[in-house]
Amino acid sequence: MQKTGAWLLRNALEALGVRHTFGIPGVHTTEIYDELNRSNQIRPMLVTHEAGAAFMADAVSRTSDHIGVLVVVPAAGLTHAMSGVGEAYLDGIPLLVISGGVRTDTDHKYQLHDMDMQALMAPLTKKTYKVTRHDQVMPTIFAAYDCAMTGEPGPVYVEIPVNIQFTKGKVAALPEPLPLERCKKELPLNDIRAAADLLLAARQPGIFLGWGAMKARANAVIIAEKLNAPVATSLQGLAAFPHDHPLHCGMGYGPAAVPAAEAAFAECDVILAVGVRFGEIASASYSLPIPQKIIHIDINPEALGANYRADIAIEADATVALRALAEIVSATAGRADCTGVIKLIAGRKKDYLSEWLAHDSAGKVNPGVFFAGLDKALNNEAIIVSDDGNHTFLTAELMPVRQQRHFISPTDFNCMGYAIPAAIAAKLENRDRQVVAIVGDGAFLMTAMEILTATSDALGVVYFVFSDGELSQIAQAQQAPYGRKVCSILPALHYAPFAQSVGAGYVKITTSYDVETAVVRALDLAAKGQPVIVEVNIDYSKKTRFTKGVLKANLDRFDVMTKMRFIGRALVRRVTG
Repeated sequence: MQKTGAWLLRNALEALGVRHTFGIPGVHTTEIYDELNRSNQIRPMLVTHEAGAAFMADAVSRTSDHIGVLVVVPAAGLTHAMSGVGEAYLDGIPLLVISGGVRTDTDHKYQLHDMDMQALMAPLTKKTYKVTRHDQVMPTIFAAYDCAMTGEPGPVYVEIPVNIQFTKGKVAALPEPLPLERCKKELPLNDIRAAADLLLAARQPGIFLGWGAMKARANAVIIAEKLNAPVATSLQGLAAFPHDHPLHCGMGYGPAAVPAAEAAFAECDVILAVGVRFGEIASASYSLPIPQKIIHIDINPEALGANYRADIAIEADATVALRALAEIVSATAGRADCTGVIKLIAGRKKDYLSEWLAHDSAGKVNPGVFFAGLDKALNNEAIIVSDDGNHTFLTAELMPVRQQRHFISPTDFNCMGYAIPAAIAAKLENRDRQVVAIVGDGAFLMTAMEILTATSDALGVVYFVFSDGELSQIAQAQQAPYGRKVCSILPALHYAPFAQSVGAGYVKITTSYDVETAVVRALDLAAKGQPVIVEVNIDYSKKTRFTKGVLKANLDRFDVMTKMRFIGRALVRRVTG
């Protein structure tokens, strides 16, 4: 049969169950967009910037059972999208990144967008492909999907030259995607048994979960309850364990963690770390205490034992591994009563919230009051999207997340500007659920125009903009050692007229007393299909445990002379200004 490359691409994406693509059409993708427009299944979404497209595709993969797909022009479209592709790459999120390419049926030099796209995308993707014949289109898309989804997930890039798209070529048959095998390595049952023995023999085991453990939540609960083990998560894995479970502690477990986690893990001699890399954010700048033993389960062999030595390292899909581990642990008599641990966790959580609620916010919005009010107003199925900034760790420490995959945030690539577009895609894929985003004013400025995309599709997303006029996380990090803030004070934005200009509703929360009624009003507006911008006059004067812990960890790593220089400079500047 004779088919165009664009037709073959559309059929491949339909076979994979794709429902949305994101991007901006251009001369190298018009044929693809024309074919996508013919699909009864796929809806191509126009964005205002390709970075937004990449963040949207990322959020599709994080909040649904579908893979996120970008369709962008080569060169400029790809470079604009690279921030979002890089975020997915370092966070282990599968994406299909598809672009057009310059014509390959001509000898002309210096074509529009003529550059080596394969070299451009190689550092940010698991693999890159370039189609050279029509009969490669569907097999290549299926191979790219398999690569993106198996092992540690990540983005994969496919380049389809424009002449392949609009010309017809011969294909013998239309292939079907093969079943996924997420981990191609056989589960090492002997290591699983050894891990179970070590956990059962421990004086006090603890569990540390990351994004990779998200789909293993049910078995993580079984193991935690059988072992009477406190459970902490990484930032990215915040929704990997229910926050209302009595053994849940919070994000991290060292000196930068909330008091419940620090106290509950203080005596842990064995840590079961699952689907988590001990990276800089997850380890609070490598400040986690080293227990006597670590059992590390991860699908990526390079992550096993990285930064923190693993006594038992198991390369496996966390879902499969924890199922097997839960079966072994459940067959045992279990550990002693955990009342003490549960009481400790509950007491420290209560005290920490009380500490926040008692903080004098001097007429601004107390973060503890805000998140208590938001938690009260949201239903249990709500999806929470956080951007990158000081608000990220306030959310992690103060906002309960009860459902699996119902909290997403940029982590290891640390992209500001993520939340506005990501929340749009989360709502696209989960129209029956409330979707709210917590975003700093600096991050808001980066991608705020993408709210037009939400307005055009009647997507009722609520954006809580923590507005203090600074890049607060950086400003705090500057103020402590340097005694001044440099390039971290933001120009003023008038949110009400901006909201009107993009078709969004507007609500303002000036003080803590406004929180309850304002949150309800915003959610009511969103329920009618309108995006809503909520300007929150936030008080950032009280630092999170994470911020204080990371600052201390980095200061402690300095040699004595460098440390004294920083401290002395800060003291002098505090006096002299």
